[in-house]
Amino acid sequence: MSSKADLIVGLQWGDEGKGKIVDHMAQTHDYVCRFAGGHNAGHTIVVGDKKYALHLIPSGVLNPEAKNIVGNGVVLSPVDFIKEMVQFDNLEGRLFISDKAHMLLPYHALIDQAKERMKGDKAIGTTGKGIGPAYGDKIARVGHRMGELHDTEKLATKIVDFFEQNRAIFSVMEIDTPNKEELIIELDGYAKVLAPHITDTTQLVWKILDEGQKVLLEGAQGTMLDIDHGTYPYVTSSTTVSAGACAGLGLNPKDLGKVTGIAKAYCTRVGNGPFPSEDLGEEGERLRKSGHEFGTTTGRPRRCGWFDAVAMRHAVRVNGVDQVALMKLDVLDGFSEIKVCVAYEIDGKEIDYVPYDLEDATPVYKSFPGWDKTEGCREFDALPDTAKSYIEALEDMIGTKMGIISTSPDREDTIIR
Repeated sequence: MSSKADLIVGLQWGDEGKGKIVDHMAQTHDYVCRFAGGHNAGHTIVVGDKKYALHLIPSGVLNPEAKNIVGNGVVLSPVDFIKEMVQFDNLEGRLFISDKAHMLLPYHALIDQAKERMKGDKAIGTTGKGIGPAYGDKIARVGHRMGELHDTEKLATKIVDFFEQNRAIFSVMEIDTPNKEELIIELDGYAKVLAPHITDTTQLVWKILDEGQKVLLEGAQGTMLDIDHGTYPYVTSSTTVSAGACAGLGLNPKDLGKVTGIAKAYCTRVGNGPFPSEDLGEEGERLRKSGHEFGTTTGRPRRCGWFDAVAMRHAVRVNGVDQVALMKLDVLDGFSEIKVCVAYEIDGKEIDYVPYDLEDATPVYKSFPGWDKTEGCREFDALPDTAKSYIEALEDMIGTKMGIISTSPDREDTIIR
């Protein structure tokens, strides 16, 4: 009997702690599949006294029994993927890369950085990793897919021709046309390591679902960074919501099972763009320090603020969330007062939904009493009463249950309700 694929999706501006929950759920799944994004994403997972930073390889790699699939919706940097593979010595037969996934090559990062530089103070605040240019080439139909690594000479010729055709643009960006012979050597290096893992993952995913195997899907970033449903143009270049899992792996909506949305007990974002509940004062700085809010990929300090129930309700609906995993509850330990954004005020009018543009939105807050300590709690009843009340209030505001609650980075400090 065929099975349905469970899905994990970020509900805020990314960095919600998806890695820990994917790692947790991967213990009971046969396959973990990544469906979107590139190496601008970062999952930090703590297992015992060891910390892993994953950017492209699915988080299921930390479960020796789970197999891992990188879907066609991902833009994959071969050089960074290979660096990440070095952390693990048991990937044969456990790691599969879609032959339709687009390659993110070094020149994409150069284009990304040049464009940001040229925008000056109007820069989006990208990671500079080349994600936007890689997805741009995909949509413009001038990109290159992983399956092309099977003929590196032909691929190198295409890349050099592309540079020659766009010489004027690359000249403005001060990016040189690559040397074909050197490029072939570089591509051969990628192919030697990656070719054994490249396959038709669409057929593979269909097969394992038809066999009734348990499949877990993970994306990257969060709903508010979605190319359509986020705070455009300060967004990523991929579809980060649950619907993206279908296009990014070759599934249909009926293949999706339980959707778990990931959210912090407060809120953060990296880069530029509107962030209504951002706290620029002492409390925001305290959240940053207590939550170690620095980017896994870039090391940049994250902007910090309070839980945004309006944006969260929007994300729950867009993704069809069945349950929320509430992360980093312990970061709020010791606050005497905890605020939640329950509405926005724009041009003197109060609204309770996410509008077309959040640039001029002012948060309307509701305050809750704080608590002393939740860190390390593994049972809901062990939480302070005020923490339980806070969680229950959030459930009422966003319209779904908090089925999982994390009280530290440790794998075991997790409450399952």
